[in-house]
Amino acid sequence: MAPSNPTAAPTQGFALDRLWHRGLDRYPSTGSRYWYLAVAVFVTIILYYELYVGGGVAPLVLEHFKMSFAYYVNILVFANLVGAFGSLAAGLADRWGRANLVTYGLLITGVLALITPLAPNKFVFGLFAVLGGVVEGMCLVATPALVRDFSPQIGRASAMGFWTLGPVVGSLIVSFVANRTLPHFDNSWSSQFYIVGVVGLVAFAIALFGLRELKPGLRDQVMVSAADRELVESRADTAEQQVNLANPWRQMLHLDILAPALGVSILLLIYYTAVGFFTVYLTSNFGFTTSKANGINSWYWGINAISLVVVGVLSDRLRVRKPFMVVGTVLAVVMTFIFMTRTTHADTSSTTLIVIIALLSLGLATAYAPWMAAFTETIERRNPALTATGLAIWGWILRIVVCVAFFILPHVVTAMNKLVEAPAVLAQVKAAGANPPPALLAEVAKIKTAAADGPHQWQTWWWICIVAEVLFLGLMLPLIGRWSPKAAKADAEEHEREVARLTSSS
Repeated sequence: MAPSNPTAAPTQGFALDRLWHRGLDRYPSTGSRYWYLAVAVFVTIILYYELYVGGGVAPLVLEHFKMSFAYYVNILVFANLVGAFGSLAAGLADRWGRANLVTYGLLITGVLALITPLAPNKFVFGLFAVLGGVVEGMCLVATPALVRDFSPQIGRASAMGFWTLGPVVGSLIVSFVANRTLPHFDNSWSSQFYIVGVVGLVAFAIALFGLRELKPGLRDQVMVSAADRELVESRADTAEQQVNLANPWRQMLHLDILAPALGVSILLLIYYTAVGFFTVYLTSNFGFTTSKANGINSWYWGINAISLVVVGVLSDRLRVRKPFMVVGTVLAVVMTFIFMTRTTHADTSSTTLIVIIALLSLGLATAYAPWMAAFTETIERRNPALTATGLAIWGWILRIVVCVAFFILPHVVTAMNKLVEAPAVLAQVKAAGANPPPALLAEVAKIKTAAADGPHQWQTWWWICIVAEVLFLGLMLPLIGRWSPKAAKADAEEHEREVARLTSSS
């Protein structure tokens, strides 16, 4: 028997179908394209907020679980290791699409955040962190691939600057929320996970209904400017039939992909140190509270966020990438050196720290947004249909580099193991009164020694970061792109004439 409303069932089926089949048949108009880019950037921010929330309350987590600094670092090491292979798995997004990986990844991370405070011990806490690392590794590939799909090369640096707001603003939100809410929740680390879990599920709902992607025939082409839209659409069917997806890894494993991917991964050593350890570093070396340390961190992330967008726009306006990478890296090297020398003094003021890390943040942003644009453009030169595969190689290299670095760090900064135990030991001394036991006094002596040694051990680590920043300058050279704005403008004008000729003849 037919239903009384013959259109009801098909409409409902179509609506449900859109929750999984997200491909767009036509390249979206400017307004719709900006909407999809905005959703992609928004969910990236939330994903990184979820990933980094543990770093914002690391001292409290260590104290709660009686966790050593080495154990905490090993959690990060293993999370990055499995995240590396999550990045490789996300290379399948070239065949299966990107939007569903991101959308349902948000569902998983939101649930993980809400159940993390229920962890009965440090092993289960670490397990939840590792599971989150797998999802982050996949989204590291899928989200920039989405942004690439919706951004022509002229405008790519701006779009990638906004995408990079994901990890940066995610970190900023961690610091801001922790700074403002921890005092109201009696410094309970679990409060931050409950907050981010709810936010993550709201983001999942937005992505479920608002995130789309281009169908293969559209995304498998190079789009230099928005003026190419008509030509790209007319070639969509042919492009989908002729695309070369055979041996995708072999197509991407070339010097111009591998060297820049390694270069930016080591450049970001200091960035990932900031994400994982700045709060612990500031509380242990300068005696700041967790809330105060997050307030200082907020300046780092805030300046970084603004700089990424501004530099992206400037890079697109001048149509060059490499000059910005050079200027940004030089500034980062100088400020890392100053940071290294000033933070060996425990009396360095919070204002001085803010100025130093703000300029360091500016340098990294100046190098990174143009690098993201140049790297995706280099992948397109190889094969635009394998964008996710190229990004997967970068994601894998990045996670492996971070994994190795975090494994080495506790062996370089050995004093941190004692310094993170200091609050608990000092509390025991206070409780013992006038006559604390000799074993407790011996622990206090070890903490004092560690406090004296710690800043100098950190200096070694900052030197490693400086060397990595310098090496980036050589490793980024194989990327595609002009050094001269004049030559880049001439290339763009020649492309416009060619598109006009092809459009008029079709």
